Amino acid sequence: MRNTEAVLEAAKKAFAELGVDAPMRDIAARAGVGVGTIYRNYPQRSDLIIAVFRRELDTTAEEAERLAAEYPPAEALRLWSESLARFVATKRGFASALHSGDPAYQPLPAQFLGILAPKVQSILDAGAADGTIRGGVSAEHLIHALSRLADDGPDDAAAAGPSMTDVLLDGLIVSPRSIEP
Repeated sequence: MRNTEAVLEAAKKAFAELGVDAPMRDIAARAGVGVGTIYRNYPQRSDLIIAVFRRELDTTAEEAERLAAEYPPAEALRLWSESLARFVATKRGFASALHSGDPAYQPLPAQFLGILAPKVQSILDAGAADGTIRGGVSAEHLIHALSRLADDGPDDAAAAGPSMTDVLLDGLIVSPRSIEP
């Protein structure tokens, strides 16, 4: 189990820095294991990529649950959007693989929404119920929008990502100013 976590963390970092074609020997060295350990657990490179993707997806979903339990809905949504942005940044290293047409990756978009949408919808629904978040918002649409804003790439527009996320969330979150006459 410890080796598995070390391999997944090392692969995540290597993929983010070097892309999904990062040498397995580099991932093994970062994890402090032999290359054979990686291939025993992940016979195909796609197996390792999918495992890293799912691990990060689960972490992002767990973060939504934790934040919903600890914070008021509007604040939980803002904080979770930062978690999603981190996930999207990690996913950037996977882009070439995820869009390669390889059938191994076909289930991932549905898993992305299937795992995250119910968690985010519960935050949105709680916010609509307490009047702090605009009602009628679909978690799936919001996740798509936030993902696109977070995936702004390495150019000069990257600095606009967080501010545009704030603009989007400001439109969803009902503030006392927006309900005053």
